[in-house]
Amino acid sequence: MGHSAAVWDCRAATELATDWNGIMMVVLRNPKGASAKVSLLGGQVMSWKNEHGEELLFTSSKAIFRPQRQVRGGIPICFPQFVNCGSLERQGFAKNKMWAVDETSHLRSNETHGTSSVDLILKPSAEDLRCWPHSFEFRLRVSLGTDGSLRLISRVRNVDMKPFTFAFAYHTHLTVSDISEVRIEGLETLDYLDNLCRKERCTEQGDALTFESEVDRAYLGCPNAIAVIDHGKKRTFVLRKEGLPDIVVWNPWEKKSKAMLDFGDDEYKEMLCVGGAVVEKPITLKPGEEWTGRLELSVVSSSFCSDHL
Repeated sequence: MGHSAAVWDCRAATELATDWNGIMMVVLRNPKGASAKVSLLGGQVMSWKNEHGEELLFTSSKAIFRPQRQVRGGIPICFPQFVNCGSLERQGFAKNKMWAVDETSHLRSNETHGTSSVDLILKPSAEDLRCWPHSFEFRLRVSLGTDGSLRLISRVRNVDMKPFTFAFAYHTHLTVSDISEVRIEGLETLDYLDNLCRKERCTEQGDALTFESEVDRAYLGCPNAIAVIDHGKKRTFVLRKEGLPDIVVWNPWEKKSKAMLDFGDDEYKEMLCVGGAVVEKPITLKPGEEWTGRLELSVVSSSFCSDHL
């Protein structure tokens, strides 16, 4: 007796829901069972699961879920400032604002290819314009591929009458088996700014980046693909990017973890923050110009070699 194949209902690929705090989110699914959740608070991807239901993004067990506050984990959108390189709040204000589903494109699913996506938009409020007096339109598309890959495309357009300059980062929190079992390949010989040493410019000396203490760096002029190899879980995250010349890497380690109210004392062992960014040379847009920054995250087996990037 034959087995009947499951029918992929593209209408189930995207769903509007609310979290326990009543904040709207969009759930994306693919035919194989992978999923992603995108919160309208900050346009933040809060969850990314593979076809086995395993969570691939880290969120702290002590994360604070409330409006106007970034949740510690997932993929916060850092705009128009990264860290404290400017007069705005650390990491900028986009991560704390309520975004809207873009009515011009809304929710999408592709019945043929089994992909799903959502388009969000952020425009400055009167409060935003008082602290950063520039009119912009920020459009974010989050897509879940049929292979389970996660793609984020950010487009920032200057709708003002004068130029403005901004920095940007996808502050991606990956979940790992044990930080001591993780290495990053693709950053060898590159210069980086060390935020633990007043942004001192240094050069990566190792064959790969491994972790034995706190790390807070921005690697400069990076290749468009790097590999985060997790020996404990026998898997590799591959990060591919466009329009994002830099890579930020962060792990707070033990001392700083204990000092953060929204982060568990030992959670530094199970997370690594690494993502595409624009840090060293901020983007300047003239009136009417638009910038695009793309990030794609995928997971492959531990046999993957970074030479294939």
